[in-house]
Amino acid sequence: MPESAPAPRHPLSEGWGRALVFGYGLFAVAATGRSAVQLGTDFGRAPLAYSLSLLAALLYLVATGCLLAGGVRGWWIAAVAVVVELAGVLGVGVLSYLATDLFPDKTVWSHFGQGYGFVPLALPILGLAWLRHTRPERVRPPQV
Repeated sequence: MPESAPAPRHPLSEGWGRALVFGYGLFAVAATGRSAVQLGTDFGRAPLAYSLSLLAALLYLVATGCLLAGGVRGWWIAAVAVVVELAGVLGVGVLSYLATDLFPDKTVWSHFGQGYGFVPLALPILGLAWLRHTRPERVRPPQV
């Protein structure tokens, strides 16, 4: 009988991870809805900005699902999604100040998530902290 992967010491969706999962789920719904409306009704106005909002929504969906699923694979996929999300919000945040014509409307990541109370900037930082806290034993460096 094959041995299963060791369970994480701290499941991803327990403790304050539940609030994090709720936040990711909420932003997945909000970003999906807003980007779908913007892409469907006014795509020509800001195609890059609205497409990046859809990417943010997809990353929020992936992170939510993987944080709920847990396990080593879920942890890794969530980690990649959150790192990409942080890079996105930082890159788009800077770009939205430098190339204002590309971001005529507020989007999830523009101006570092200002239109959403800067939660899109805080969420991946909190996500990375939680992922560090819940890192499965199998991927932890050996203790000296």
